[in-house]
Amino acid sequence: MTFEPSKPSTARMYDYFLGGYHNFAIDRQAAEQITALYPNAALAARTNRSFLRRAVTFLLEQGIEQFLDIGSGIPTVGNVHEIVAGIQPEARVIYVDIDPVTVTYSQTILEGNHNVIAIHGDVRAPAELLEHAEVRGMLDFQRPVAILMVALLHFVPTDAEAQQIVQVLTTGIPNGSYLVISHVTNEYLSPEVIAESEAVYARSTTPSKLRSRSQIAALFDGLELVEPGLVLVPLWRPNEADDLFMDMPEQSMFFAGVGRKP
Repeated sequence: MTFEPSKPSTARMYDYFLGGYHNFAIDRQAAEQITALYPNAALAARTNRSFLRRAVTFLLEQGIEQFLDIGSGIPTVGNVHEIVAGIQPEARVIYVDIDPVTVTYSQTILEGNHNVIAIHGDVRAPAELLEHAEVRGMLDFQRPVAILMVALLHFVPTDAEAQQIVQVLTTGIPNGSYLVISHVTNEYLSPEVIAESEAVYARSTTPSKLRSRSQIAALFDGLELVEPGLVLVPLWRPNEADDLFMDMPEQSMFFAGVGRKP
């Protein structure tokens, strides 16, 4: 994929929602269109980022020291390698994104960090991704790996393809590995808002499809969901009383879970 200056990037839109600076005017315009449809969009993105922090911390506590973060976006404040560095500095992290500008930004940010790399890759080619030379060079597939697909699979438009992607990835990692998914849901939005938001993303580099809880749950078939299962993101092992949306978790708009390959 080449840089498309006439289209907003979902990775850079997410960076904008998180308060980052690695975005262009066209990205900010599209993000503001989403905010007009759903005023809590930026807070939902930050709630999802808090889930990522808790999930990575949990995985480190289980002894996981290898992370493949697919659809990572730009590694701004609070991303995986920063969480890892505070707990297990020798753990290895690979960021994967389809957007070339995002990858270039990431490589610049990560320069000099020998345990973290950013590569260009497409989740829609999961077998190629697992065989990527830099993935094979950085990760040891004789040991458990955590695959992170946080705020990613709602950019895969068909259920069959999303399930096939997960199946290929989880088949290719050893027993004892983990899969982390968070996914925007359609269960708390009106049909009109769903249609309009999907129309905004249809004009971006990556169209989207929102899913129900049961459709998201199907992505974990064959894995053991760790407690508390598939839940709205504020409810996944909260650890602070003032976590966002604890009193109205449906406002987060994301379901999330962590599955273990038995």
